[in-house]
Amino acid sequence: MPSVNRRYASATPLFERPSSVHGEETRAPVVLMVSGGADSSALLLLAATSTLDIDDGRGVARIARERLHVLHVNHQLRGIDAEEDEEFVRELSSRYGIPCTVRRVDVAALAREGSGSGANVENAGREARYAAAAELAGQLSREFGTPRAAARILTAHTADDRAETFFMNAIRGTGPQGLSSIPRRRNLIVRPLLGRTHEELCDLLRMSGIVWREDKTNADTRYLRSYVRHEVMPVVRARNPRVTANLATTCDLLSDEDSYLGQVAWRSYRDLLRRQSDGMVALDAGRLGAAEVAIARRVVRQAILAVRPDARLEARHVDRVLGLVAAGGGSASIPLGCDARVEYGLLFVRDHDSGRGTVALWLDVPGQARLPDGRGVRARLTEVPTGSRADELARAHAVEWAGESVLLDAASCGLDRASGGRLWVDVAVPGDVMCPLGMHGQSKKLSDLLNEARIPAADRRRVPVVRTSPTGNILWVAGVRPDERVRCVPATKLLLELSILSL
Repeated sequence: MPSVNRRYASATPLFERPSSVHGEETRAPVVLMVSGGADSSALLLLAATSTLDIDDGRGVARIARERLHVLHVNHQLRGIDAEEDEEFVRELSSRYGIPCTVRRVDVAALAREGSGSGANVENAGREARYAAAAELAGQLSREFGTPRAAARILTAHTADDRAETFFMNAIRGTGPQGLSSIPRRRNLIVRPLLGRTHEELCDLLRMSGIVWREDKTNADTRYLRSYVRHEVMPVVRARNPRVTANLATTCDLLSDEDSYLGQVAWRSYRDLLRRQSDGMVALDAGRLGAAEVAIARRVVRQAILAVRPDARLEARHVDRVLGLVAAGGGSASIPLGCDARVEYGLLFVRDHDSGRGTVALWLDVPGQARLPDGRGVRARLTEVPTGSRADELARAHAVEWAGESVLLDAASCGLDRASGGRLWVDVAVPGDVMCPLGMHGQSKKLSDLLNEARIPAADRRRVPVVRTSPTGNILWVAGVRPDERVRCVPATKLLLELSILSL
């Protein structure tokens, strides 16, 4: 029985390296994505009775029946029509002896919740379908005992779909990748019908006596694809009846060139990458600004996708970021859930969600506490070993830990071995002043100290500040500098070790 889910999400990625084992590819499962419309019904018919090139190393060939499995995703958007679509796919699959799995997804709810696609029902439905296909391909691969990368997911995109997508992307605004339209293959996903038109597939179904389902929403020109299909394509086709075939050739050429430029841009991205963490990427802004604009655009695109993999990028978003790079400074909020800022010679791209959470907690001494970003802060007390000097130990410790841990005079911090105590950990606030180590007791604004340490403003909320109390003196700005007044001296007997740890 098919599983029924109100929501559907899969953590299983579609993107895997293709298998190089020919025998495994010819035994691996083939998932047919069938909606019940003409094109997908024709895909089922051809897979069951004819030959297709599914890029498994055999060219145009028959697919073994035992490899085939139909997937139908019921979006639950059209009431009884959706139920009838589901029943039609079940019956058509049974007619050709192919197992059928149905997934029911509340796509409207996914769109409202913004599950990776904002409030766009079309995008939410597409993501749900591909997630379902990815999960089913993985499940069947385990049952077949074949590598998941050898599986195939077949969609029924046609030459008409490719031409429509070309115009859709051109209307939205896009680059070469968008104008490449629908690729023939992307990892597990293969589109074997791109060389056929919708009308050819309809004729095939008529000859086989199959009456397919029509989705009434396909005629609703409020949707961009329907608008292009019913308003744009007839006008263009009247001017050039071969526009579909011509665009297919254009898309193939653009796809090949896009693939090459993508490889060059990926190498440049790795060369320009300076810092990276969850939700943040920093690139060398100077070298990025000097790069060829075609490569620079792709590098920026890669940076945004690194922090927001679900972002649906348009050319204007990338150009906005490149404008900051050209200006040598400034910031912008990109309507994709991330920010871009150029400072200290670096381009920072950050997810809006990164770094959320306020650091404000008590730290027991001795003890350990967890910070909102997943790191930990630890405090320990230890005696100065006999025959050692505390100031020399502190200097060596700071060098060894590269500033991520310090040794301080526990007594100067108000702590003793018998009772221990606790410290307060938060972040820099306006008006903070300390006496940084090495400045011989001179005070300095904490904001100036962080600026001199070249810590970007957006990252300062991630720098823990350890104090004697919420309103007490600063003891240590983690990773930057301790306070001069609590430094270790030759007479120090009890050491306070403060450390920032990766948990």
